[in-house]
Amino acid sequence: MTAADLRVGLVGYGLAGSVFHAPLIAATEGLTLDTVVTSNPERQEQARAEFPDVRTVAGADELFARAADLDLIVIASPNKTHVPLATTALKAGLPVVVDKPIAGTAAEARQLAALAEERGLLLSVFQNRRWDNDFLTLRRLLDEGELGDVWRFESRFERWRPQPKGGWRESGDPAEVGGLLYDLGSHVVDQALTLFGPAASVYAEADIRRPGAEVDDDTFIAITHASGVRSHLYVSATTAQLGPRFRVLGSKAGYVKYGLDPQEAALREGERPGTAADWGREPESLWGRLGSGESPVTGGGSPVPTLSGDYPAYYAAVARALTGDGTNPVTALEAAAALDVLEAARRSAHDGVAVEL
Repeated sequence: MTAADLRVGLVGYGLAGSVFHAPLIAATEGLTLDTVVTSNPERQEQARAEFPDVRTVAGADELFARAADLDLIVIASPNKTHVPLATTALKAGLPVVVDKPIAGTAAEARQLAALAEERGLLLSVFQNRRWDNDFLTLRRLLDEGELGDVWRFESRFERWRPQPKGGWRESGDPAEVGGLLYDLGSHVVDQALTLFGPAASVYAEADIRRPGAEVDDDTFIAITHASGVRSHLYVSATTAQLGPRFRVLGSKAGYVKYGLDPQEAALREGERPGTAADWGREPESLWGRLGSGESPVTGGGSPVPTLSGDYPAYYAAVARALTGDGTNPVTALEAAAALDVLEAARRSAHDGVAVEL
């Protein structure tokens, strides 16, 4: 830590806090992980073992009592706490990063955005999948015109988890904002809107497949963008054979990419950004293919080197924004637009109709 470092308070040390936020904050020049909030003694011990200089406190009230000693609050606690904690932090005069989804509704997200603007504070949403290797590679292909006019974007975030794991993410209580629509759906919808612009209409199918499951675990979302592109998005815990992560079809060529970005797996294994020169890099065997008229499975098209994934870029951008050297990497209004789509998808799945936006 240097005297110029911005001091960060992290609320929550479950999956999001311990695997994503804490390591990325610690790896970012200009940021210091100052305090971790968790009421779980084992997680407190884990945080101190991983970051020996960090303070641990049991409740957010203890954190906000030290608001004058902090420069940024990161909220990585369960979804239902995002809005009240972000509101408290902003009213205390602190910039905020909130894990996705920022809120349960688009209206709540816009209320938070208005409060942040009123107070002149940064409010950013952690959408790390904008820095996935495949997403960065696809953006480069689009920028270079390699696909021509894109007609259809297929994106899959699929898993094979035939037994529910439980916990708030799989709770049927609407207050928990659980289910795959709001979990993985937040990622795939954000990516689609970032690439192809606002949604004009939404159709969705959401099912509860697994015995004992309480909330959607197999969901499909179709977006017709105002640009004319159609996005077909799949999120599932019940996929016995995984499809391509991306299949993007255009007037000149298509791009097909299998496999997930390796950064999450590396973080889960305890690897840290900055400790290896090959951070975010994947083997050539997983490169996607670009071509037309043939299947990539049978060798059609040409391999496209996958750009390295770069989750550290998010917090680096946050640090620049806080010091006046850059802009907010993911705004609350962008997150609200994604929630508009998720709310429309929920209505569509319930009523069996397309929803116009």
